[in-house]
Amino acid sequence: MIDVFHHGATSGVTGSCHELTLTPGMKKGSDPVGSDPNFTGTDPEPMGAGLTLTAGMKKGSDPMGSDPNFTGANAAGISGPTGSDPSFTGSGSAGILIDCGLFQGEDEGRGASASDLAIDFPIDHIRALVVTHVHIDHVGRIPYLLAAGFDGPIICSEPSAIMLPEILEDALKIGFTRDRQLIERVLGLIRSRLVPVSYRQWHSVFSEDNCSLSVRLQRAGHILGSAYVECDARVGDSEERIVFSGDLGAPHAPLLPAPESPERADRLVIESTYGDKDHEDRATRRLRLKAILERALADGGTVLVPAFSIGRTQELLYEIESLIHEFGDSAVGAGMKLGSDPTGSDPNFTWDSLEIIIDSPLAAEFTRIYRDLKPFWDAEATELVRKGRHPLSFEQLTVINSHEDHLNAVDYLARSHRPCVVLAGSGMCAGGRVVNYLKAMLGDKRNDVLFVGYQAAGTPGRDILTFGPRGGWVELDGERYDIRARIHQVGGYSAHAGQSDLVWFVQGIPQAPREIRVVHGDQEAKAALLAKLEELFPESKVLIPE
Repeated sequence: MIDVFHHGATSGVTGSCHELTLTPGMKKGSDPVGSDPNFTGTDPEPMGAGLTLTAGMKKGSDPMGSDPNFTGANAAGISGPTGSDPSFTGSGSAGILIDCGLFQGEDEGRGASASDLAIDFPIDHIRALVVTHVHIDHVGRIPYLLAAGFDGPIICSEPSAIMLPEILEDALKIGFTRDRQLIERVLGLIRSRLVPVSYRQWHSVFSEDNCSLSVRLQRAGHILGSAYVECDARVGDSEERIVFSGDLGAPHAPLLPAPESPERADRLVIESTYGDKDHEDRATRRLRLKAILERALADGGTVLVPAFSIGRTQELLYEIESLIHEFGDSAVGAGMKLGSDPTGSDPNFTWDSLEIIIDSPLAAEFTRIYRDLKPFWDAEATELVRKGRHPLSFEQLTVINSHEDHLNAVDYLARSHRPCVVLAGSGMCAGGRVVNYLKAMLGDKRNDVLFVGYQAAGTPGRDILTFGPRGGWVELDGERYDIRARIHQVGGYSAHAGQSDLVWFVQGIPQAPREIRVVHGDQEAKAALLAKLEELFPESKVLIPE
């Protein structure tokens, strides 16, 4: 039997984790012991509490040493092979996980959440983890997976293999420990498990007895190194190709080639982050960005852009560099005279003199990695470099690394009237250096906050976006801050595909999938995409896993 299970958020867009498992000798509709004639492995029931992540755990031991056979699955409250566990697969099963991500905001799984990162499903049969891309909501629980006893390879694209330890180092420091030696041990273990795989190349995960599984990564266009995963699964005479979309990018995004539809998908698991809406086209969003920056900077304030370290930051730098290149000696700010800033302190304030700050060591590091991995850029970006342009490293760009310099920058920009654009993480304002900027600047109407990415429910970013235009407040680190700064959103800079892009991806498959599972989205977005796909593909079974 070939089964797909979902261990990520039951609602929302974070905590992505899927399972593909092969079980030889089982007939669909029966469990391995015959106790449930209607067992399908798809009916979820609540699980119990998860394990405590403890450094130095050996496989087969629990954190307290009380159970020599503890594997991490036991901690999930699994009650046995009679259909009570939604991912029970029986003896002889072998499978893989597609991503193992962190929950954020109000998103939660069946037994895990942002405050409880337990691996709440059995993993003894899991042979490999396949990573679609290195955003934290797709990889953040990998350390917990290792602690639960997973000892297989971590398969990913070549760029992702370079970036994964970097993103997990940051996650470990924030959510696990400040112990440098312990962090290095965990990162060393992760590096030893990495198996970089080239795009478009089949990679055999296992082939044994009466079943086999191979995977192939294809460009997803979401961030550098992102991939969707094609899985060729065989059990006896039964053979299927199952495709997991991961996060798909918008076709018009800069820097990265657009995703192409798979040549075949018997079953498709597709994301739906923006399943209910489309983005602005690239030309429109670029003009909107220019207009917002000019209007915002005209009064001498700071434009604060909460940006994810990977993907969004680099796309914004690319677009801002293009504006500086095109409008270099033109005045910045509607109504400003050429060669003057709003306070008269700088007689040469033009686009050429606009300062752009990256105040995020992680974003700066990933920007460097992006620059080093130019072979994975698209044709447009490669041509700019050939012409001598440097879209991710231009003279107006300043990088702040030390915490002391960060605090000084926050204080200086809050007091001065020097127009400036600051990109800082985290993208949903749930932590990181952007929080200090928000505390210092939200109360000043001269300043602007520009959102360019998705804001999950329950995050400060969603609250600012929702209540800011009404003159409301937001809670940061337990304190309320009034929002007087202007709030903007440019949806076209999302690294996610819009509804039309997702539909196009499915339409490009020569033969419609037999089954399409809509995942990784708010309820409204999933419902809207499901309705659209049902309308366009009446021969396919379209469903939202519960």
